[in-house]
Amino acid sequence: MSARRLDGKARAARLLGEVEQRVRACSERGVRPCLAVVLVGDDPASQVYVRSKEKRAAEIGIEARDHRLPASTTTDELLALVAALNAESAVDGILIQLPLPPQCDAQRILLAVDPAKDVDGFHPDNLGRLMLGQPRFVACTPQGCMLLLEDSGVSLAGARALVIGRSTIVGKPMAQLLVHADATVTVAHSRTRDLAAEVARADIVVAAIGRPEFVRGEWIKPGAVVIDVGMNRLADGRLVGDVEFAAAEARASAITPVPGGVGPMTIACLLHNVVLAAERRAGLV
Repeated sequence: MSARRLDGKARAARLLGEVEQRVRACSERGVRPCLAVVLVGDDPASQVYVRSKEKRAAEIGIEARDHRLPASTTTDELLALVAALNAESAVDGILIQLPLPPQCDAQRILLAVDPAKDVDGFHPDNLGRLMLGQPRFVACTPQGCMLLLEDSGVSLAGARALVIGRSTIVGKPMAQLLVHADATVTVAHSRTRDLAAEVARADIVVAAIGRPEFVRGEWIKPGAVVIDVGMNRLADGRLVGDVEFAAAEARASAITPVPGGVGPMTIACLLHNVVLAAERRAGLV
C-alpha cells in the first residue's frame, strides 16, 4: 500500500478561489475586506509568515494593513494599538503574530482583541462557541485539517480519531471539530502512556506536537488517514513533520506531506475567516 498524498496547495488554491469570489460580493456592497497584521520585533520566521499571509491577501483583493512595531514594544503600547484596531470599523480581522517578545503579556493582548475580529479563532469567546457547536470563527489550522480530511474521503462518523497535542491553537479545537463530526476522539500528549498503542488503534491520526518524526511509521494502522501538522527544520536544513513520513506513507491510505500539506491550508482558512467577518459587516450573512 502507498498512501494518497493530500495536496494542501491545491486544496488551498480552491478555497482561495472561493474566497476571492466572496471578496467581490463584499466589494459590490461597498465593503473591502481588511486584515490588520501586527508584528512585534524582527523574528525571521514571523516575518516570513507575515509576508506570506499579506501576499495571499493581496492576490485575492483583501486589504492587509501592516503594523510593525519594535522589539521593545510594551504590553500597554500593544494594548493601545489593539484598542484602536477594535474601534476601526473598516478593519474586519486582527492578527497578532506570535510569538511576542518576552516583555509582552501575550495572554492579555489576545484577550483584548474583539472576538468579532479574532480571525485566528484564539479568543476564549470563540473557543467556547466552538465547543457549543456554534462557531463564530474556527481556528485556522484545525479548520484546514478538516477540509483535508474531507478530501481524503474518510467517513468521520464513528471513526476512531487520535489528536496528538493539546494546544489551544490546534489540539483542543481539532478535537472539538472531530467530536462535532461524530468521530470517537482521543487526545494524546506528553504524558500519554503507550502512545504507539493509541496510534495503532486510530483510523485518523492528527499529529501536532512539534517534535520531528516523533510518530513512527510502523505505529500507523494500515489504511489510516494521517494529518501531519508539524513543521520542523532539521540540522541539515530539511523540513519534516511530526510523523515519520516514508514509513507512514507505506501503511496509511492518505497522508499530508510536509511541506505542502497543512501549511497552505492555514493561510487560506485565515483569509476565509477575514472575508466571513467582512460579509457580516456587509450584511451578506
